[in-house]
Amino acid sequence: MNTSVMLVDDHELIRQGLARAFERDDAMHVVGQAGSVHEGLAVFRDLRPDVVVTDLQLPDGQGLEIVRAVRAESDTVGVVVLTMHAGDDQIFAAMEAGASAFVGKDSKSSEVVSAAKHAAVAPRTFLCAGLSAAMMRRATAPAAPRLSSREEEVLGLLAEGLGTSDIAGRLYLSESTAKTHITHIYQKLGAANRAQALVTAMRMGLLDGVASGHLTR
Repeated sequence: MNTSVMLVDDHELIRQGLARAFERDDAMHVVGQAGSVHEGLAVFRDLRPDVVVTDLQLPDGQGLEIVRAVRAESDTVGVVVLTMHAGDDQIFAAMEAGASAFVGKDSKSSEVVSAAKHAAVAPRTFLCAGLSAAMMRRATAPAAPRLSSREEEVLGLLAEGLGTSDIAGRLYLSESTAKTHITHIYQKLGAANRAQALVTAMRMGLLDGVASGHLTR
């Protein structure tokens, strides 16, 4: 019996290329295609394919929305995430969302087909060539330092480019107190100056949601 596959990607040429790769395999059959999250979910619910192959970045949202929706409705449908953005964060996000496999767009089309076959027979496992290395990096990454709520405020203002006196005025602190908070932040981040502190803070996720374009001293 053929495995039915649905493709979700906003680039028609990529969908066509994948469709041809799947059609070359007698055991696989592409039954539907979509170019967005909204369309993808509608096509999935209409066709109920055995496997969904979805891009991560779509015009109206993230492919992870499709992964979560499919997984919420079925434990037996395989879901393959296919993306150009194959970093550690994307790998773990796909795994946590319930994807069956994660494949980079720089992979051969035969690898995508193989991932889809895996997803069809083992939808609740996770296949990813880079998973072991990503887990190793996560395990050895230094833990983010714990900043006080006031230090978090000061760090955010540093990221906005404010100087010590401006930070003091914004937070109704004395300038010496503001300097002390900045010194403590530098110490906790192992930084010698504002630029190093902000780069380290961004790497550790301490500036998530903070618009920062000021990495000067």
